[in-house]
Order: sequence, then structure tokens, then C-alpha cells
Amino acid sequence: MKFEAVIFDLDGTLLDSLEDIAAAANRVLAELDKPTYPVSAYKELVGDGLAMLFQRALPECESQPELKLDCMRRFEAAYSGCWHNQSKPYDGIEELLKSLNQNEVSLSVLSNKADAFTKSCVQHFFGNVRFQHVLGQTERFPRKPDPASAKWLAEQLAVDIGRIAYVGDTNTDMKTALGSGIHAIGVTWGFRPESELLAVGAKQICRDVGQLADCLLGSGRKT
Repeated sequence: MKFEAVIFDLDGTLLDSLEDIAAAANRVLAELDKPTYPVSAYKELVGDGLAMLFQRALPECESQPELKLDCMRRFEAAYSGCWHNQSKPYDGIEELLKSLNQNEVSLSVLSNKADAFTKSCVQHFFGNVRFQHVLGQTERFPRKPDPASAKWLAEQLAVDIGRIAYVGDTNTDMKTALGSGIHAIGVTWGFRPESELLAVGAKQICRDVGQLADCLLGSGRKT
């Protein structure tokens, strides 16, 4: 199948950003004299927005909304100074995106990262790639896996929904795609295991960027 449009998740799909997220979150926890986590633990803590990250990292946030808001404000201040320190595109991703541009596939990004940080990351790391829409978490839409934002993007793309793919690395991404009627493609180089993606109904699994290119472009690609 050749897709006419692709919506990508950002963290764990296009961008290996775990170290910078962990650094900012651990700084917040340390400031509050709370236990911090190893970087690897953040693979399970991230993916559902900042509020949920701290609800998982600091369970008392669930019953203390002011604490959660304080953590989120502290994180935004910390992350604003480190979001590009260690983060980088996964190997082969830039080339894939440019190939999709060359093959006239419309590209968008849909993330649960705050909208301002999402746009900054895409501009900084993928400034030479054409994206039609870049959308992070805002008050306009509920966070993923609610499908409202994905449905809105699909409407803006003016492409038959059967020709749109959603690519992500977590169960949240797969649920978002399936809930909006978009073809769900899971990638295994990100933050969550293949078993999680399959358990929630991923239509396809790609274990490397080459497989993803074949999946998205088919055999009729321009080179």
C-alpha cells in the first residue's frame, strides 16, 4: 500500500528524546526531595502527556492537584533549558522523511508533548522537512489516545482516510489511530515493546526504518 499522508508521533518515533525528558523530570523530583528514576524507567512513565508523567512518577499527585501543577510548571522551566541537549532523530529517520517529501506524501506530527515544545523540536531537528501540520498537546483537544486531534488532522489533510497512516511507538498511539479510523503502524525502536503494540491492535509492526519506508511507500517510490 502506498499512503498519501502519514501522521507521526514524535517522542520515541521520530526523536530519541528520553534522556532530556528524564533529566528535566528528575530535576523536578530532586527539587521536591523525592526519589528520582533511571533514564530507562521513563520509557513507561512518558507517552500520555506531562500530567500523567508526574502522576506515575509521583503517585501522590493524583490526590494533590496543586502538587501536580507545580511539578508541571517546574518541568517546563527545566525542559526549556535542556530539550535539545541529548535528543536526536533516530538513525535513518531524516532520510525517510525526505524520501516521503520527495514522493509527495503529506507529513504531519501529532504528539502529547506540549505544543510549544513539539513545534520547537520539529523545527530544530527536522527543519529541512516539509510538514503540513505539527500539533502538540493544547487545550483545544483532549490528549491522545482520545482520537479527536487525529480526526481533525485527517479532515485537514483532505485525503481518503484509507490512505492515511499513523506511526507511533506506544499503545497510546495505536489506540489513537484505531479510534480515528487511521491505519495503525507500530515501531519497535521507541519506548515500548512490540507486544504492547500488538496487544492493542497495531495493523503493522516495523522493526527498523527500512521496513517502515517499504510499508509507507511501497514499490513505486522515487529515489
